[in-house]
Amino acid sequence: MNRTHLWICTAAAALIAGCSSLTLRPADFSWPIEVVVKVDSKGMVQDNRYSFSFNAKELIFEETHDSTSVNKVTLRLIRDARGYFFVTADKFKNVYVFSQGDGSLRMENKIMVSEKGVNDPAFNQRPPFIQLVIEGEKTVTLSRDGIQQGAK
Repeated sequence: MNRTHLWICTAAAALIAGCSSLTLRPADFSWPIEVVVKVDSKGMVQDNRYSFSFNAKELIFEETHDSTSVNKVTLRLIRDARGYFFVTADKFKNVYVFSQGDGSLRMENKIMVSEKGVNDPAFNQRPPFIQLVIEGEKTVTLSRDGIQQGAK
């Protein structure tokens, strides 16, 4: 009886150890510079450098409430060290923060940065934050949670 109990415990321990997930740390998913991509007539954006594409129609509609002129929008994107995507465009009032899903991008946060819309925005990587440079205005420091007051 003791040997059977010992064998069951050993088998259970091996099974549990085999089910544990492998975690590789640290990992840095950041892009050193922003990506500027033009939206095509179908609402798609694509970048060969980082090998990604996605349909931006819903994002543009969320921001502008207009789905007829998607191909006039040029999106600006950057990815932080934790893997979150920050997206905005000229005249957008918000920066959108997305996480990667199963074949999708999921909006995690919508950060209001300007009531009137931004002019000529640009993203910079300033770990652990993302900076949004807006022409003629003060630089805004962002994290996935929102604007970081006092961060440099």
